Amino acid sequence: QVRLVESGGGLVQAGGSLRLSCASSGSIFSFNGMSWYRQAPGKQRELVAAFVSGGSTNYADSVKGRFTISRDNAKNTVYLQMNSLKPEDTAVYYCRGLWVQESLEVWGQGTLVTVSS
Repeated sequence: QVRLVESGGGLVQAGGSLRLSCASSGSIFSFNGMSWYRQAPGKQRELVAAFVSGGSTNYADSVKGRFTISRDNAKNTVYLQMNSLKPEDTAVYYCRGLWVQESLEVWGQGTLVTVSS
């Protein structure tokens, strides 16, 4: 089985920082297009950050300059560093990847980030 598991969410004050982790049950090279999404209650799930073709990264305008997506291949883990957090960042954050072997979208279970003002 392949699985993505997020961790690192919690409660933080506005202006604070959190680092989310997305751990793969197998090699991170089994996945393409690793990315982070978020969804607030009653809202549509939105793309936050992603690795894109050519070795580049892409960010939603709302998080540019504050969030950074990165990976540690040795640990089979993708990270989302979130700085200068705002109350509007409050959401469940999901890790997503395309499992190459089966061409299957794989989603983590989500981790809740709550930013208080």
